[in-house]
Amino acid sequence: MCAVLPARHWGVSRILTGRPIPPVTLPFGGRPTLICVSGWTGWWLPGPPEKGAGAQPGTVGQYPGERHGLPAQGPGSVAGLGRRLSAFVLDLLLSTALAALFTLPRPPGNWSLPVWAVLTVLLTAVAGVTPGMALLGLRVVRLETGRPAGLLRALLRTALLFFVLPAVVVNTDRRGLHDLAANTVVLRAR
Repeated sequence: MCAVLPARHWGVSRILTGRPIPPVTLPFGGRPTLICVSGWTGWWLPGPPEKGAGAQPGTVGQYPGERHGLPAQGPGSVAGLGRRLSAFVLDLLLSTALAALFTLPRPPGNWSLPVWAVLTVLLTAVAGVTPGMALLGLRVVRLETGRPAGLLRALLRTALLFFVLPAVVVNTDRRGLHDLAANTVVLRAR
């Protein structure tokens, strides 16, 4: 993916791409520059691969997880967004039910949020699953080792997941901002 930037952005463009920038002359004047930006945006905003580009960090695979050596289908493949959303809703419902046990006869109100957070952090850190994920055959693992996330990564992941938006913004490997920050991935367990 190439972009035309005015010449005054030359320094910034070179820093972002790390490559020499060929000048381009346009009929409307000025001294714009043509730069290929897939080197720094390809992991997030994929475009057509550059000529001669092999399996670089900025390239996009044929299916989610291919760049990381994960299978296309079956156990160990990247989980679909529908299953992930369903597991999240099941976890929220379970947290609401658990909080209601302590607040009856009144509704749990906001008490379900801390119950959800504790449940998600502890179970994701130790077992790599939440109850909703276990029911739907999903698991959270560290990308580099395939083991459960651990306490600090699970805490970071859950804190970002609390705001919902980081989970909605996903890249081509179906990893949200919360997964990218914690270097985790949600896989199919069965």
